[in-house]
Amino acid sequence: MDGEQLPDQLGDGFSVHTAKMYGVGRGRLRSADLRTPFHGVRIRTEADAPVDDSTDLDPFQLQRRDRVARARDYAPRLHTGHFFSHHTAASIWGAPLPLELDDHGEPAVGTALRLHVCARGDTPLPRAAGVTRHRTRDSFTSICDHDGLRVSTGAATWVSLGELSVHQLVALGDFFCRRWRAGVGRRHAGRPPLATLDELREALDTGRRRGAHRLRTAIELIREDSWSPRESELRCLLIDAGLPEPELNIDVFDKSGRFLACVDLAYRDQRVAVEYHGVQHSAQWAHDVERAAALRSAGWVVIEVTYPLLKDPRRLVARVAAALAR
Repeated sequence: MDGEQLPDQLGDGFSVHTAKMYGVGRGRLRSADLRTPFHGVRIRTEADAPVDDSTDLDPFQLQRRDRVARARDYAPRLHTGHFFSHHTAASIWGAPLPLELDDHGEPAVGTALRLHVCARGDTPLPRAAGVTRHRTRDSFTSICDHDGLRVSTGAATWVSLGELSVHQLVALGDFFCRRWRAGVGRRHAGRPPLATLDELREALDTGRRRGAHRLRTAIELIREDSWSPRESELRCLLIDAGLPEPELNIDVFDKSGRFLACVDLAYRDQRVAVEYHGVQHSAQWAHDVERAAALRSAGWVVIEVTYPLLKDPRRLVARVAAALAR
């Protein structure tokens, strides 16, 4: 049975219903060269991409990868009135999310990650193990195709996640609204944002939203020039403490016009740079050391923030405040 050729029209993933329409029998659908990620779905094992177990992926990236993989597995049984929403949609867009934990308090992986599927209007709700079901009015959510999957738009995805904290919603909104501006060595300059602030406001004003107060608080803090969720969190902590709002990702030059660095968060008048450093390879670490040295030589105070310092807001704020007051 395994060697029996499947119709090319089925593609790499397909529903059992569609396969039967093409005359594929039950025996062939039980073959070892097909796997069953969800009831009523078959995926050709030869089409499975190699799993990247690289240590370069942090837990956030691993969850994003696994959510998207599960969405692709489920897609063949997606009803025409269904679409991926909430956390699943955010991961399909590549957006930053807090870690989802399993029953043991560990980062969830693979099938432990819930899949979020939404039904429009009177469409029957999805019924599948591991799927969190939602329903929305036809006029309540905008839908599009992204990376081959039917998904809520960036703005609709953002407003669906009002359960998140204000800082998490800001990071999510920063991601969707990022402007890809021109600058020294910047890639993808001119790429359009995935959503605009006006689109976020319009989506928020369309009907009642869970977490509306948090969403309305967050939308006033979203900016178009943040490049990472850690930068977003860092900015929010400084603003919450009453410090002036920094400029984001500005190119800094010396008096002769020589480029020194693109600074994560900058207080230009006070010549204070706040830089976030995540887990780095030695080459990146060496580059950042040289960049900080160049800024200091040009008279800038450089405050380097690591994850432990980010999680100690009082000490972080005191350090930045002292630099601004010097």
